[in-house]
Amino acid sequence: MIHSPSSAQLDIRTITPEERHRLIFSTFSQLTTGQAMELTNDHDPQPLHRRFQAELAGKFSWTYLEQGPAAWRVAITRLASAHGDGQCCGSCGGA
Repeated sequence: MIHSPSSAQLDIRTITPEERHRLIFSTFSQLTTGQAMELTNDHDPQPLHRRFQAELAGKFSWTYLEQGPAAWRVAITRLASAHGDGQCCGSCGGA
């Protein structure tokens, strides 16, 4: 799914709703720091944004590239974890 060293394209408009979030989070987990995935959807992905905030706060950036009405495109970039700068984020117990 990753097409270049810096980005992944993910068009979820044809993916069943039950499988979308699993695919999105799986793709995000494969990104390295600084890589982004470009998500294309048929509606504003605000529920997905809230889930990212709840589960991955501080580990991603979210940038709208297109905001409807036919398609919404979002760039979701993986940010460096706190471990990258020698600080513990507290989520893993320092592992």
